[in-house]
Amino acid sequence: MTPAYAAPAWAALATAVAAATATLTGLLFVAVSINLQRILQYPNLPGRAAQTLVMFSLPLVFSIFLLVPGQPVAVLAGELIGTGTLVAVGLLVIDARAGRSVHETRYSWLLSRIFPAIMSCVCVVVAGSTLLAQAGGGLYWLLPAAMVAIVAGLANTWVLLIEILR
Repeated sequence: MTPAYAAPAWAALATAVAAATATLTGLLFVAVSINLQRILQYPNLPGRAAQTLVMFSLPLVFSIFLLVPGQPVAVLAGELIGTGTLVAVGLLVIDARAGRSVHETRYSWLLSRIFPAIMSCVCVVVAGSTLLAQAGGGLYWLLPAAMVAIVAGLANTWVLLIEILR
């Protein structure tokens, strides 16, 4: 079996991603704690903080699934497909409720909040689907999912920590 379809081959990466996203989640909580009053002054920012928490949680959760020893491939595939789907719906609901800032153009809103949310979740669903099919890339799809979620989460955390003070 090639590494694309063998979860044990991904244990080191899963451990690193879980540690990184757990740490970044802590950074998000610091950002929100420091600037809570300021965040609450803007109707869209609490939702942006929630979206960031979910974006950091996505790679954390799929990394934990990868680390379950002896888990059947079909179960892991189902977990990935289910998680990607549920998180996508959740992120879209959060963003719809939060709305767009008066400082965001439609393009920047799509590029900074909608695209990363959909892209990372689609990659997780594709990872699960191709793992189940044993063709099409398998677990390699989790790498772009993690990278997009982490980069988007870092950008949002920057807004909540630094840009909010401008």
